[in-house]
Amino acid sequence: MKIIIGGGGKVGITIARKLVGEGNDITVIDTSHTVLSAAEQLDIMTLQGDCTVKSVLEAALIGDADLLIAVTGSDETNLLSCMTAHYLNPKLHTIARIRNPEYTSQIYEMRDLFALSMIVNPEKKAADEIARLLQFPGFLKIDTFAKGRVEIAELRIEEGSKLCNVSLMNLQSVVACKTLVCAVLRDGEVNMPSGYFVLKEGDRVFFTATSDNLVKMLRNIDVITRKTKRVLICGGGKTSFYLADKLCKSGVKTAIIEQNAERCEGLSELLPDCDIICGDATRRELLESEGLLTCDALISMTGMDELNIIISLFGSNNKVPQVITKLAHLEDSEIIGNLPLGSVVCPKELCCNSIVRYVRAMGNQTGAATAVHFIADGKAEAIEFVVDSTAKGIGTPLKEQKLRPNVLLACITKAGKTVIADGSATYGVGDTIVVVTKAGSQIMCLNDIFD
Repeated sequence: MKIIIGGGGKVGITIARKLVGEGNDITVIDTSHTVLSAAEQLDIMTLQGDCTVKSVLEAALIGDADLLIAVTGSDETNLLSCMTAHYLNPKLHTIARIRNPEYTSQIYEMRDLFALSMIVNPEKKAADEIARLLQFPGFLKIDTFAKGRVEIAELRIEEGSKLCNVSLMNLQSVVACKTLVCAVLRDGEVNMPSGYFVLKEGDRVFFTATSDNLVKMLRNIDVITRKTKRVLICGGGKTSFYLADKLCKSGVKTAIIEQNAERCEGLSELLPDCDIICGDATRRELLESEGLLTCDALISMTGMDELNIIISLFGSNNKVPQVITKLAHLEDSEIIGNLPLGSVVCPKELCCNSIVRYVRAMGNQTGAATAVHFIADGKAEAIEFVVDSTAKGIGTPLKEQKLRPNVLLACITKAGKTVIADGSATYGVGDTIVVVTKAGSQIMCLNDIFD
C-alpha cells in the first residue's frame, strides 16, 4: 500500500516506523531537512516541502497513493492537506491529527466537507487511557476489547507478592478467578508462556480477564485498591485539560499545577470545577502544600519527559497510591520499565495504534482487525477480530486447531458474554476473538493465526 505521511515529527516517524515494517510504501513530507534526515534512516522516501501545497503533493505521487496521514503540529495544516490531497485523488483515504479541543465537535460534524476518513487526537486518547487506569489502581496499563467486555491488564510482580514463584498451571488457586496470562515481559524479552512458566519478582505480567475478574484478582492477591477521590495533575497541557474535564464531571476532586500564568487563566475559565495552581511542579514544597501526601493519584504531564520522570519518582518515593507518567519518548523502554514511574502513557503510541488498525483494515477488507494494541513495550500485539464466514476453524475446539508459534487465542466473546479461551472453547460467525502474538508476526487478518 502506498502511504504518504505529512509531518515527520515524533508521531509521523513513529507511524512510519510501524507501517514500513508491514511492507507498506511510505513517503514522508516535511519542511525540515533535519527531520527528513532522521526519517531516511527508516529506508523510506522523503520529500522536503509543505504538505498543503498542490505541487508538493503531486511530486509525492499523491495520484497513486492509497492513504494520506496528516500529522503536522498544526491542525489547520492537517485539514488543508487532507482537502487538497483528496481533490487531487478522490479515491484517497485521509487521516488528520486534530488536537484543539475547540475543534472537536465541529470537525466530526464536518468531516465529509474536509474529506476526512479518520480523525486522531493523541492527547484526548491519552486522557481516556489515564481515566481508565484510575478506575483500576494497581495495574500499570489497561487495554479494552470487545466493546469494554474484556481487558488486558499489566501488573508488575513486586517483592513479597502472592504471585512470586507461582507456576501458571497453579495460578487459578492463587487469584481465585478466571484469568489468562497472555504474555510476560522479563529482562526485556517477551514470553508467550505455557503452564510450566513460573512467575518471578520484577516480571511484568499481562492478564486477560473481564473487568469484574480483574478487580477480584487484585483483591485476592492483596493489592490494595480504592476509589479515586482526589487527583493531582502536574502540567496544564491539552491532555491535562481533557483528563481534568472528564474527572471533574465524574465527581473526582482535581487540581492542576501549571507554571505558565496565561495558561492557568485559560484553564480556570475552561475548568471552573478544577483547582488551578500557578507554580513549578518540580518544587517539593509546592507539591506537599497542594496535598501530594494525601492524594489518591499523582499524574505528571508537563511538556518535558525529564521533569515528568522526576515528579513521578518523587511521588513513588512518598508512597502515593497511584502514579501515572506521560512520556513523549519510549525509545529507552527497558530503562524506563525499571524505574518506579507507575503507569506510563505515551500519546503518540496510542495514536499510532489507531492508525495501524485502520491501515490493516484497508489492506484486508475480509477478516481485518477491529482493534490493535501494542503491549509489553511494543514487543507484543493484542489484536481483536470479528469472526466472519471466511474464518477457518469455526465450531472446532481450540485443542484441535494448530496455531502459528507465538500466537495465543486469549478470549472469545459470544452474544455479549466473554469466556477466557481454553482447549474446549469454540467460536462462530459474529463472535469476537482477541489474539496475542509477538510483534512482527504479520497477523493481518484472522486466518493468519493458523499454521
